[in-house]
Amino acid sequence: MTSYDELKKAIEALLDPSYNLPLKDVEGLKKLTVGPTGIVEVEVALKDIGGSVEQNFKIQLIKLIKVTLGFPGAKVKFVRNQFTPKGVKKITYIGVASGKGGVGKSTVTANLAYALTRLGKKIGIIDADVYGASIADIFNIPDAKPTGTSEEKMSPPTAKGIEIISTAFFVEKDSPVMWRGPMLGKLLNHYFYGVDWAPNIDYVLVDLPPGTGDTALDIQMYAPQTKMLIVTTPHVNASSVALKAGLGARKIGHQLIGVVENMSYYLNPYNEEKDYVFGQGGGQLVSEKLEVELLASIPLNRPEEGFLYEKDEVNGKIYDKLALKIIELI
Repeated sequence: MTSYDELKKAIEALLDPSYNLPLKDVEGLKKLTVGPTGIVEVEVALKDIGGSVEQNFKIQLIKLIKVTLGFPGAKVKFVRNQFTPKGVKKITYIGVASGKGGVGKSTVTANLAYALTRLGKKIGIIDADVYGASIADIFNIPDAKPTGTSEEKMSPPTAKGIEIISTAFFVEKDSPVMWRGPMLGKLLNHYFYGVDWAPNIDYVLVDLPPGTGDTALDIQMYAPQTKMLIVTTPHVNASSVALKAGLGARKIGHQLIGVVENMSYYLNPYNEEKDYVFGQGGGQLVSEKLEVELLASIPLNRPEEGFLYEKDEVNGKIYDKLALKIIELI
């Protein structure tokens, strides 16, 4: 009869194909018990779960337990492995969420990414707002296409020094994306584990869609240590939904790093006074309820060119200060 130690040693010798390292080296064996009837219960952390990698590994694992080692049965559970091999830089994911549309979340994502690059950080963006992807248009690369690598990963297009992956690169221009939840999960799996980001990448910003459904839950599975930035406007309707997005993110284990109030006011050029077009207090309310800092209040404005603010523009300076705060917080 195979002993427990022999069983453990054999399982730990199996390779996680995504790391190409034994489970022992990547701390992949999370739980192992043998019941009184000889049934083996095992929990394994793999880098890639939910696809063919998991399925093939499961077949290999059960064959090892039942056929090679002679146990009568096996119950297998998989979780995502967050192990980072020595010498490999760990990516920090920053989710940008609002709970609802129309608050300028994609604009905040893009301009924050641009500001972070001005501070010397290497940035990537995942446009996870699949049905309303707009990051490619903001960066003026709607016709860009990722290229393949020798490891069958996607090499993302670059604009303003920022690497970007978006649904817009894979669908015909102006065509609606009409996919159900499972398709979104598969796509996000590719975005998180099928993109060949630059080795010196510091942060990957994730532009999240409205709501707290499939995509928000999938992000927790693919990148459970994602830091969350909540975007709202001063209006009560936006702030009440943004609060739900923040509470939902915290409930599933994400760390909230702060709140950004977009469209806070309009600086009237005639009298240089602030006109509060959408009311006041939404950002402060959300930050107080979530017990995090209101990191920035961004006025209604428009860039001198395109959709991105440069460092010498009023909003550009605000985004630079926001970027610096986020670096300090993370």
